[in-house]
Amino acid sequence: MSIKVKGFLKDVGGASRVTKARQEALKNASPVPQPKDAIRELTDKLHPLEMQFKVTEIRDASPTSKTFRLESLDGHIPVFQSGQYANFRLKIGDSLLTRPYTISSAPYEARGSRPFFEITVRKNAPYLVPDYLFENVKVGDVLDGAMPFGFFYYEPLRDTKNLVALAGGSGITPFYSMAKEIAFGKLKGVKLTILYGSVHSSDIILKDELDAIAAQCPDVKIVHVLSDDQDWTGEKGFITKEIIQKYSETDSTYLFCGPLAMYQFVSKALEELGVPKYRFRHDVVNNPADVSSLPGYPKGTEQKTFKITVVRGIHEDVIEAKGSEPVAVALERAAIPVDTHCRNGECGFCRSQLLSGEIFVSPIGDGRREMDKQMGWFHACSSWPLTDLKIKIPIL
Repeated sequence: MSIKVKGFLKDVGGASRVTKARQEALKNASPVPQPKDAIRELTDKLHPLEMQFKVTEIRDASPTSKTFRLESLDGHIPVFQSGQYANFRLKIGDSLLTRPYTISSAPYEARGSRPFFEITVRKNAPYLVPDYLFENVKVGDVLDGAMPFGFFYYEPLRDTKNLVALAGGSGITPFYSMAKEIAFGKLKGVKLTILYGSVHSSDIILKDELDAIAAQCPDVKIVHVLSDDQDWTGEKGFITKEIIQKYSETDSTYLFCGPLAMYQFVSKALEELGVPKYRFRHDVVNNPADVSSLPGYPKGTEQKTFKITVVRGIHEDVIEAKGSEPVAVALERAAIPVDTHCRNGECGFCRSQLLSGEIFVSPIGDGRREMDKQMGWFHACSSWPLTDLKIKIPIL
């Protein structure tokens, strides 16, 4: 990329030239207001806020995981990148729950005569929804949602061409998408090495698919690391500093997606290897099911029950909330609509105002702006009650 420099005075004076041109355009503009915004209309068409997706196929990805293929009812799948996620709105009982799932298919598969995308879900994850998908969603069902969201994807202006992916469990999904995109020739010059930690060879998610890509694409390498399989002949144990070093090229960018315990272990290993922080990026790391394991949480509070006064406009509700659950989960149990996307404090869709009381904010998922911290705003999905609360949430 080259930048054309016209000269010091011309470049510095650019702002005044733009201002003058704008003033001339306003002077010559029609006095009749233009109610249509062509750019807004195009944006809404390309990335609608509400979509409907039909389940067209369900297949096993492992003994405990399934892949759901979805097509848009209007035939349009918004452009996305490997690593981004779709958000679904699911009616379960009296509650409307929103849940994110990383897209496991490749971006190129969302183009063509019959575009689709896929999510791969492991059973028995927290908060009910994965089991609901397994037990209730079938081929032909229509789900409400929107896409894409998230910032965890390869960026050539920032990342190097040598990518080392560190994955655990269902955290393989963004890297499976990326591997397919590389194999299809859409990420030219990029080399991907996936270090994938699993417990046993019998329950590796998307194992056959991953191995098939690695066998036919020299730019993709899969290294399985198993922690509890005595018959496994490959790498055993956990993804250690030594294993990372063994499979890394010089000037690598490291990408992580997996559980909290693995993130803590891997981030320490990369720090010991001297990897700069700008060369280590990670997807949203899920908060633990047991909030008392987070540093700084006052132990014992998770066993208490509190009352939350929820203000929406001029309407107020009083609900019960367990100390062990995020505020957003308490709202969902009470069938009070709350807009969540990432579920871990990054995106800010569930941004709410704390009017009184005390909360514990996860040090892992605190994506608030500094001003929000000072002014009493919090993200309901990654904050737990420490006392009775009074909060103000958006009206949906």
